[in-house]
Amino acid sequence: MSHPGPTSPSPLVRDARPADRQVIVAHNLALARETESKELDPCVLTLGVERALDEPDRLRYWVAEVDGRVVGQSAVSREWSDWRCGWIWWFQSVYVVPEARGLGVFRALHRHIRDVARSSTEVIGLRLYVERENHRAQSTYRALGMQPGGYLVYEEFWPDRGGPPRA
Repeated sequence: MSHPGPTSPSPLVRDARPADRQVIVAHNLALARETESKELDPCVLTLGVERALDEPDRLRYWVAEVDGRVVGQSAVSREWSDWRCGWIWWFQSVYVVPEARGLGVFRALHRHIRDVARSSTEVIGLRLYVERENHRAQSTYRALGMQPGGYLVYEEFWPDRGGPPRA
């Protein structure tokens, strides 16, 4: 892969399409392994990505291409803030292939998504969560003007839910 520079193009960011399903699934599998040492169920993940691609109001994906190859991705989910009377867009499934890191791929994704968000008067801000030990990502987010939100995330998941519909 060529590195973006004086003679190389900047990453092209575009809305994800159904044809991107396989690469998005592969990136999400790699993301879970790399950041959380988790092995996701590929069948469940594939169904989840397919639903997102079919229903972008559920989760909207963008991909970044360099030389025609998808090298990065990000998705956005929406949260309504009654306190602020507007939508907060949450970055989800942020991934850049290892050989493209440091080349401005996430910067291009962030810029594009931020521009789309700012074009809507109902979107009031952007958020993301990051693993505590992922200092490289945190540094990237700070360089883009994002700041720690001051929150810890607590969660409760039910292992009997999610995945394909049960009969």
